[in-house]
Amino acid sequence: MVALPLSDPRSPPPGWGANGIGQPVRRKEDFRLLTGKGCFGDDVAPADLVHAVIVRSPHAHARIVSVSKAAALAAPGVLAVLTSADYSGEGLGPIPHNPGLMAPPDVRVRTRSIEPIATVHYPLPQETVRYVGEPVAIVIAATIGQAKDAADLLDVSYQPLPVVTRAADALRPGAPVLWETAPGNLCIDVEVGDKAATAAAFAAAAHVVRLETWAQRVTGVPMEPRTNVAEYDGVSGQYTLYTGSGRGVAKVRLDLAQVLGIPAEKVRVVCHDMGGNFGTRNLFYPEYALLAWAARRVGRPVKWTCERHESFLSDYQGRDLTVEAELALDREGNFLAVRGCNLSNLGGHATAFGPLQKGLGLMSNVYRIPVGYFRGQGAVTNTVSTTPYRSAGRPEAIFVVERLVDLAADQLGVDRAALRRRNLIPPAAQPYANPLGVTYDSGRYQEAMETALALADWAGFPARRAEAQRRHKFRGIGIANYVEITSGAPRERGEITVLPEGKVELVMGTMSSGQGHETSFAQLVSEWLGVPFDSVVYVAHDTNWVKAGGGSHSGRSMKLATTIIGHATDEIIDKGRKIASYLLETGEPDIEFAHGRFRVAGTDREIGLFEVASAAAAHPDLPEELQGPLAAVSDQTLPVASFPYGTQVCEELLSASFMDYAMPRASTFPELKTALSEVPAPTNRLGVRSGGEGGTTPALAAVINAIVDALAELGVRHIEMPATPERVWRAIREARSVADAQKPGKPS
Repeated sequence: MVALPLSDPRSPPPGWGANGIGQPVRRKEDFRLLTGKGCFGDDVAPADLVHAVIVRSPHAHARIVSVSKAAALAAPGVLAVLTSADYSGEGLGPIPHNPGLMAPPDVRVRTRSIEPIATVHYPLPQETVRYVGEPVAIVIAATIGQAKDAADLLDVSYQPLPVVTRAADALRPGAPVLWETAPGNLCIDVEVGDKAATAAAFAAAAHVVRLETWAQRVTGVPMEPRTNVAEYDGVSGQYTLYTGSGRGVAKVRLDLAQVLGIPAEKVRVVCHDMGGNFGTRNLFYPEYALLAWAARRVGRPVKWTCERHESFLSDYQGRDLTVEAELALDREGNFLAVRGCNLSNLGGHATAFGPLQKGLGLMSNVYRIPVGYFRGQGAVTNTVSTTPYRSAGRPEAIFVVERLVDLAADQLGVDRAALRRRNLIPPAAQPYANPLGVTYDSGRYQEAMETALALADWAGFPARRAEAQRRHKFRGIGIANYVEITSGAPRERGEITVLPEGKVELVMGTMSSGQGHETSFAQLVSEWLGVPFDSVVYVAHDTNWVKAGGGSHSGRSMKLATTIIGHATDEIIDKGRKIASYLLETGEPDIEFAHGRFRVAGTDREIGLFEVASAAAAHPDLPEELQGPLAAVSDQTLPVASFPYGTQVCEELLSASFMDYAMPRASTFPELKTALSEVPAPTNRLGVRSGGEGGTTPALAAVINAIVDALAELGVRHIEMPATPERVWRAIREARSVADAQKPGKPS
């Protein structure tokens, strides 16, 4: 039997559990970042580092005729010039994007004319370039200046081919075909809902409103451009890639190993601090493979830093959705049905169908709409590939629905808020199966809308509009309700070890790009294990420790961490209770756990968690199954979703660089008023609903609705995004032209 000193009864020590769930704490990351001690991609500089420059195509569509490397290879400091011929000559593989359809809880779609097609994406195209900025060669030199100079000497001969950049044009007969494997450029054709029932509802409708629109292409523009450093150990055959990927180091490791044709054990992926993501870093980039390959070819670490103009050319982009949609209403203004077609511009390679699929499932938003039907298509074009970007697919869907509601209110001559209020899904109807196949778990939608209307003083807006008119200004107000679905990769892994020296090590497979995981995850551990907040050591972003995990996207991190960390802490407490019962010489049912201590119920006999960990690690007298580290692993696949929702009210930026993009500054940033709607989600123990992307989801609709409202008295009924000054001016002119043409006495 192990003899240990017993503690006196006492209150929880200062700091134990005091910084747990819901407590305001200083973020653990901030001191490091604010004092310049962060480590970002460009800070990684191994010994003997050399530099890479990517040579990119100036053509949107062209056949590569020849590449002459002689002049570039002869330039000072050049170590290698590598092309697709070198790449394919070594038998290296394509990028495994695997853009297939998602399983429930995301909407289940039905395929129509074709099964989804995944185009082949090599880091260096073998014969044909399909967008401006596609890599065609990589130049490695001793300095970045030498690499740039040599890149200018590379002679690439192209045969230009016909170009198509809009998805609708790509599907027209006779359009240039990008891939033989995707006839007519169509890569996905699916549907959701009940087509026949929807058609019947429209036939019986008293009112129908229609919208044709295009949600324009955007890109994430994180503060820190993409930067990669790769090393290769010729003795062990080990590759190390330093990068920033929101999908997580475990996924990058598996994909890179597949591209290189080696076991995953031969690849290590490390990510330090990351200066923003927004979805643009979540998929595998050609540069990951190119740098690892180049490091092996030259036998030295290789670094590539993406410059801003290069980011605009080559970062994965988002949205670019063309929509035709209709909303049917009865005479009282009740919504009867919604239908339409969403067409996604996939870019030069079909890398992701997720945004299209997620959007299709939300085309009824938060409203009681009995039936609906939507078709979803995706076409390849001569543009950069589109991938999930900040609330993938949901902002476009909500934009369309909320514009339809405003158009309906205008057609019926009713208040926009009142029309929404009439058709909102009530709390009593939850869980609610929408007409397209998604079941919302909970939500108080009207309560959120009323709170937002009160914050914005909706009732007082007419007076503010009248005051603006006296100053010869147009003032508008817009409203947008929303619901979104957050799911993401369902597998996550966490490992917790209680160390005898008073630390708790937490290893997770998520990926922080500014979300504060070091702090929020530590609060969970502190709360559930009753340990000091500062004792929790967060270990992540390195495959030497992280065995699996899905990174950060689709609001998954805290939602899944809650379950994973909760399960692991439960296991540790259960094991600790067994050890404590042995040490305290009592039955396991008599052991209570609170504030980080195990106590015999009704007595002052107790032992701390760290003392239990010490006994488990150091005392062979314990039963064999209780010896060793006091640790637990939780590796689970959790196909669950949460449904953030809310309301935004707004009362009032084409870009290749920041020279023609108006970056918002503090002095021009709008005033923001916020309120919380705290309705716990039923899918995890904290009720986490995911909030990282919800602010983006209704913003498009709220802003455009406000602009249209401001110009409504001029006859403007819709404005396409982006609402540039020129577009606003043209909308006003077109509305005035229509009004003039309708005046009595005007010739038809």
